[in-house]
Amino acid sequence: MHATPNYTLATTVAVDLAKNVFELAFSDAHGRIVRRARLGRTAFAHAFDNHTPLHILMEACGSAHYWARRFSALGHRVSLLPAHAVRPYVRGNKTDRTDAAGLLEAARCAAIESVPVKTTLQQGIQAQHRIREHFKSQRTAAINLLRGLLREFGIIIPLGAARVRPAVLGALEDAGNDLPMALRDSLSQVLDQIQACEQAMTDIERHLAAFAVDDGRSQRLLQAGGIGLITATALSASVGELDRFRSGRHFASYLGLTPREYSSGARHRLGRVTKRGDRYIRMLLIHGARAVLRSAKVAQRKGQPLDRTRAWALALSERVGHNKAAVALANKTARRLWAAEHHRTNFDPDHVSALTH
Repeated sequence: MHATPNYTLATTVAVDLAKNVFELAFSDAHGRIVRRARLGRTAFAHAFDNHTPLHILMEACGSAHYWARRFSALGHRVSLLPAHAVRPYVRGNKTDRTDAAGLLEAARCAAIESVPVKTTLQQGIQAQHRIREHFKSQRTAAINLLRGLLREFGIIIPLGAARVRPAVLGALEDAGNDLPMALRDSLSQVLDQIQACEQAMTDIERHLAAFAVDDGRSQRLLQAGGIGLITATALSASVGELDRFRSGRHFASYLGLTPREYSSGARHRLGRVTKRGDRYIRMLLIHGARAVLRSAKVAQRKGQPLDRTRAWALALSERVGHNKAAVALANKTARRLWAAEHHRTNFDPDHVSALTH
């Protein structure tokens, strides 16, 4: 007969998160699963209230940071593991039970680093960024709708979002065009929608600016070229302390800005950037790098002096093209941001790295 497992030996519990049903796998100090449980949301919320301190493992996915804060307040040690790093440890068919067991296996790998638990303020700022992107996409869709509809009536709107409203208002007031009256009213409503989206984005940016004033990390990030309010607050809220990365290259790799490597034996080959990590922050950094490149080209045409970073980016742009140079500049910016945070110094565009032998 099989011996009844001793539940008091459990030191670690892996949780497969879900909306309503949570799978738990308890293991002892040797990694052996000694207990399993399947709990509803209410029962799971109070499962560890009076439990001896445990090491709780969860994937860094939706609602993970909320549960991590809740269980940490109860005295438990919580580790959030990256979902892509846990996947290879799931054996057999993908079920809630195998997912929980895979978390236990992944936790034994010292090379997998846990994700820092975000505060409510950090998650709030991230939510503001997501809402802003939502309104931004709605505004873009409405602008494209207006352009397409008016083009059917021979009315062409010039490029640029700022030119849309004056052009549409002019078309609505022009009695000589072919726009039906009923359509004019609908187009006016779309214009109101665009204005509402722009106002909502402005309100969110005001909240982000208030956060940046009190956030020292955002203030330091804003000193870098190509880093504005949106990028600085997104980095501060999403990434947090940059010191948790071992080097600037690890930080750039985390953002997906380093080349993908295809190597075997003596053959080494670097490909395109990996595009791993947070694509929103990667997009912001690359857009910021494009802005730096454009400003460098304008300064060069006017004969104005260039710092070392912009001069390097311009020379690279001439060799490999604008887009590749922008990505390379975003990579360099990320590594220098890490260095500035690591050494607690101001961002210096003329900085020259010291070579060690």
